Amino acid sequence: MALLFAFGCFGLAQLCCLYRVVFAPGLSDRVLALDTMAINMIALITLFGIREGTAMYFEATMLFAMVGFVSTVAYAKFVLRGDIIE
Repeated sequence: MALLFAFGCFGLAQLCCLYRVVFAPGLSDRVLALDTMAINMIALITLFGIREGTAMYFEATMLFAMVGFVSTVAYAKFVLRGDIIE
């Protein structure tokens, strides 16, 4: 029952973030919503791995987390300097 409740909560949070991505007033709000969506997706994949009882999904969450982190850092560098690759 706890897994189903957690799936529902993170699924609802994912939908709220998707709404914020579409209807946000500024670019930084949209990027923040996308970063939060990545975190929610990590939680959903982890919960799915717990439900299935296999460690394969935990490796996928690590890859997803690394890609999300690199994209957030790249956006922050773009905002500060105006160029990602110097």
